[in-house]
Amino acid sequence: MSSNDKCSNDLGLTLGMLTLRIWLGLRAIQTGIEKFAGSGKPIDSAVLMDGAPNTYGLTESTSAKVYAISNYNGVPTPLYDKFINEPLIPEFALNIYNVVLGPALIILGLTLLLGIATRFSLFLMGLVYTSLTFGLILIKQDAGIAWLGVHIVMIVIALALAKHNRFAILKKW
Repeated sequence: MSSNDKCSNDLGLTLGMLTLRIWLGLRAIQTGIEKFAGSGKPIDSAVLMDGAPNTYGLTESTSAKVYAISNYNGVPTPLYDKFINEPLIPEFALNIYNVVLGPALIILGLTLLLGIATRFSLFLMGLVYTSLTFGLILIKQDAGIAWLGVHIVMIVIALALAKHNRFAILKKW
């Protein structure tokens, strides 16, 4: 193998690792931020007919998506209600998980995106996704299990490419 081929191969692997870091990092950050999403106050407005307000008093209600700490829900309420009935998940553990999940996803996403202790961040992210998978197995959510399995495979590939992680703040870990 000539030195040009090796350099080209290394560049491809480096860019592949960077692509995985960006994708997994942004995915985790956005998922964590979505834990703070809620609906704003509904706004009532008159229904327009031919461009003018109707004379029948018809109104439509619209609401916008808003992000706030008061909206935070680490585990969505419908899933929380299912998990609370599972004997393998103690309520105290579910309550801790509910508090920690969103911030953990945001922090892990940022560390991965910036390349801070990439291997360690990937491993912890893999543990978070494994814990999410465990919960979905208990409530028989097969589509979610498969979807999280894809994330785990991407994390394993990123860990395998970690030696090609050139654009990182802390490369050692």
